[in-house]
Amino acid sequence: MPATRQATLSVIGKAQPRVDGPLKVSGKAMYTSDHNFPGMLYAVPVCATIANGEVQKIDTNAAEKMPGVRAIFVRNTIGKLFRASEGVAFDAEMSHVDENRPPLEDDVVRYYGQYVALAVADTFERASAAADAVKVTYSSRPPNVEPRLAPETNQKVESERGDAAKAFDAAAVQLDQTYDLPPETHNPIELHASVAVWDGTAFTLYESTQGVVNHRNVLAQMLGVPKENVRVVSKFLGSGFGGKLFPWTQSALAAAAARQLGKPVKFVVSRRMMFQSVGHRPRVTQRIRLSATRDGKLTSLRQDWVNHTSILDDYKENCGEATPFMYSVPNLRVTSAQARRHVGPPTPMRGPGAVPGLWATESAMDELALKLGIDPVQLRLVNEPKIDEGLNIPFSSRHLKECLSTGAQKFGWEKRNPSVGSMKRDGLTLGWGMAACSWIAERFAFAASVELRDDGTARVSTATQDIGTGTYTILALLVSERLGLAVDKIEVALGDTRLPPGPLSGGSMVTASAVHAVTEAAAKAIDALLATAAKAHGSKFAGRKASELEYTNAMVHAKGESASSGMPFADLLRAGNLQSVSGAGSSQATFGSASKPKFSSHSFGAQFVEVTWQPEIARLRVSRVVTVIDAGRILNPLAGRNQIEGAVVMGIGMSLFEETSYDPRNGAPINSNLADYIVSSNADVPSLDVHFVEYPDTHLNELGARGIGEIGLAGVAAAIANAVYHATGVRVRELPIKIEDLIV
Repeated sequence: MPATRQATLSVIGKAQPRVDGPLKVSGKAMYTSDHNFPGMLYAVPVCATIANGEVQKIDTNAAEKMPGVRAIFVRNTIGKLFRASEGVAFDAEMSHVDENRPPLEDDVVRYYGQYVALAVADTFERASAAADAVKVTYSSRPPNVEPRLAPETNQKVESERGDAAKAFDAAAVQLDQTYDLPPETHNPIELHASVAVWDGTAFTLYESTQGVVNHRNVLAQMLGVPKENVRVVSKFLGSGFGGKLFPWTQSALAAAAARQLGKPVKFVVSRRMMFQSVGHRPRVTQRIRLSATRDGKLTSLRQDWVNHTSILDDYKENCGEATPFMYSVPNLRVTSAQARRHVGPPTPMRGPGAVPGLWATESAMDELALKLGIDPVQLRLVNEPKIDEGLNIPFSSRHLKECLSTGAQKFGWEKRNPSVGSMKRDGLTLGWGMAACSWIAERFAFAASVELRDDGTARVSTATQDIGTGTYTILALLVSERLGLAVDKIEVALGDTRLPPGPLSGGSMVTASAVHAVTEAAAKAIDALLATAAKAHGSKFAGRKASELEYTNAMVHAKGESASSGMPFADLLRAGNLQSVSGAGSSQATFGSASKPKFSSHSFGAQFVEVTWQPEIARLRVSRVVTVIDAGRILNPLAGRNQIEGAVVMGIGMSLFEETSYDPRNGAPINSNLADYIVSSNADVPSLDVHFVEYPDTHLNELGARGIGEIGLAGVAAAIANAVYHATGVRVRELPIKIEDLIV
């Protein structure tokens, strides 16, 4: 490969506004439900009003006679829909769906809101009226939506070392507590939506998805067509928070209806349906047992968790993800289990596994610090590990100690009086709490193409999607850095399975995965350009060897000479009568790899929280948050800070508001709307002070960047609960924290 000089126009590490921002604020960004086509029909499902039983009869006569109704599809008329076989690799062949049962496969109802029929009409209003007119007769049985969880499937050991039970029994200081987390429902502003177009041979599916490639692979199987006959497009997403990682049943129904009717079909899930049929974070119960010496050294840690799952699907909330490596402890045992309930299948929600896991373990660490009479920050520092003791390998980079010390300094932790209710300000009682946090740092397989064009611009393309986190901007920055082009001269093409295969937008892995692939693609595009310069008629370098040339800031020039003596790449392309030259790049997955890792790769951080408590009127508020994150090199600090701030806001909701409740009589989500399911609003959000301690981690990629989408949520709930105890003396072990808990 010819040597190329590094571009001198450096944009990495500098604040960059979103390149897609103008499209969004002007209303030009096309989200899934914005797509309209001639002859468009609208689909509205008939949702089961029981959670446990069978469909006995469906009467569609009245609905079929209504104006504008094109069809009422039931199990025997929708056409064959297949189950998707599980593809475990996180690459272009990935095939995963959380609800493996295709829609309308049988007459058994396993959760409230399960689709039992589909009305299709020429307007949304007529389709809605027709769905309401369908009469369904059920045989029903009492559903099991019992909130108390006990293992109902075999308990599985996730991680173990030493003899945790023996060490616990022999310990000088012991803690044994149970922590509960209720079901939480994803509530992005953009509802789930599918727009299906069938041309008689192939499907084009416009989807609200966090993974167009996986979506294509799953839908091709479910529809029984080759995957090359399915194109999935998702140019913009109004957030997903994990709920849109994998396909849900509305997508297959929209596609099947489009094939049956020969018309485009739009299916938009309602807000109420979001609580029923497109996933949620499951209820989790965790028993934590800690033991320590009098000076604070941990001697054992046991974590036994159980999460609810659906009747058919085996969803595991991996609450022990961070536990084996978070602290140094010689004796450890982590187990998992599931409890089946008549609810829709759970799915990942921002920070799956580690976030609910750290809620419990970091709350327990605070309780242990109180028992020991040790400062909570100091307890964590005392138990800092030298290696990942779960895998017995070194960390690629670990700077939790720096996060703790920096956070304590910026928060003013040294002024904390540990006595409950002792700190006051303006007539309010203050509570100060903290927690440590972590999140996995890995790569998905990633492919990208970079194109240099004869108008002096460049284009980078990959099928991965931007779910609102700034992927358009990150890819533009990577290309700008390598090519020395201004960001506004770079087009970014995403969210289309016709592009080079890109990964899911999940697990905070897209950025780390993209760095090498995009950088390599840009380098190969430069190689192609230099080869063109050496042979193009009209090039001032014609007849020279490509190895004698180099590229700097959009100019090709002879080695050893200034860039200004060369030719702009656009002129060279025109001289060679070429519209463009391109290069392809890729990076391999580390996540899910069968090979044994040499390093343990994670991001770390610390959350410091202040709450105010006004007992006279029972008013609790989060008044200040300081977050310090160790996530390698931060490519765009503006977007990075935004990601952490958004995650902290979700953490406030998780701690104080969010809880999905199910009616024990029929299994219905009771608070299935944004009036009764409370999320954090502007009035609930205090001053958020975000800091990064930058230690590039070049184990993952050459820039040393790791993902930061999820880690900002980790530890927030525990830090708030710990602060609430400091203010009130009430230890809350079940989220969300309710005012009723604090009135004693």
